[in-house]
Amino acid sequence: MAVMAAGLTLSACAGTPAPSPSSSQNLLGMDADKAVDNSVGKRELTPQEKKIIVNALSSSIRDPSSAKYRWAKIRNSEGAVNYCATVTAKSPYPAYDGLQAYILEANVSGGKVSSAVVGLIAGGKDVEIVRKMCKKYDLDPSDSS
Repeated sequence: MAVMAAGLTLSACAGTPAPSPSSSQNLLGMDADKAVDNSVGKRELTPQEKKIIVNALSSSIRDPSSAKYRWAKIRNSEGAVNYCATVTAKSPYPAYDGLQAYILEANVSGGKVSSAVVGLIAGGKDVEIVRKMCKKYDLDPSDSS
């Protein structure tokens, strides 16, 4: 009897299709509707938040101490927040040296960025790939200063 019950349970799981990712998901597949609220607005990053982002990007660039960051505003929100901006830096790939656009996912807790994970960073002709990804989240790395 237990074998039959287990078989029925497993067959029900196998017959249920997994939900497909929607366009409302963020970089890491989390629900972006909860993290993005365009009515809330944007704000400048604090020096500590910039340090968290620099630390997240440092493994993706060569000679992080010589990098020149241009900072975009971040959405006033809690949870996972997508963030796009630019950095002028040396890349591990010579074709990408110079201006590079990046998109990352920042975790905002208590109104402050507590961690960040790089989604994509690219320079050269591949900057357009990052711009297109940012645009999906209503962001533009060129809005950085």
